[in-house]
Amino acid sequence: MNFTEEELIEGCKANKARYQEALYNKYGSVMMGICLRYAYTSFEAEDIFHDAFIKVFKNMQAYKGAGSFEGWMKHIFVNTAINHFHKNKKRYYHGDLEDAGDMPQSDQDTLSQIDADELLDLIARLPEGYRMVFNLFAIEGYGHKEISEMLGISEGTSKSQLAKARAYLKKSLLKHHSSDYVAEQQG
Repeated sequence: MNFTEEELIEGCKANKARYQEALYNKYGSVMMGICLRYAYTSFEAEDIFHDAFIKVFKNMQAYKGAGSFEGWMKHIFVNTAINHFHKNKKRYYHGDLEDAGDMPQSDQDTLSQIDADELLDLIARLPEGYRMVFNLFAIEGYGHKEISEMLGISEGTSKSQLAKARAYLKKSLLKHHSSDYVAEQQG
């Protein structure tokens, strides 16, 4: 059944299962994409996904129609991912990426030859702290002050982790590009 967004919201506020299922089906893939960007593994992404949807359903009464409903949901998913990060950050590897260092400027050709899935895979390989800052800044559009408050780090640390994440991604893109070039020359 196709419901309007307003019908979905009202049905979910009334705790009606068919509306909750329809909401889940309508927004599930977009919200899972958010979870995958922030999680270290697909299992963690699923945990975040389910926790966030529970929060959406529990807090439906809080949505008053101001702003985009999808944006309201995304905010819950991002915050759930950040909370998950805080709860589990002792388990994550926090090593420095010294080898990312100073990188030569990458060619526009390198970026144009990689598809979105490959880029998301490279982002997923970033160490947890770098990935959190990169996602919040580059994808969600938060500023360093907001990121520092969300993650409990200084603005300088946020800027540093973003710079290191970008350097790591550049290095990975260049490595990806050069390995493709070598394969083309040999094939």
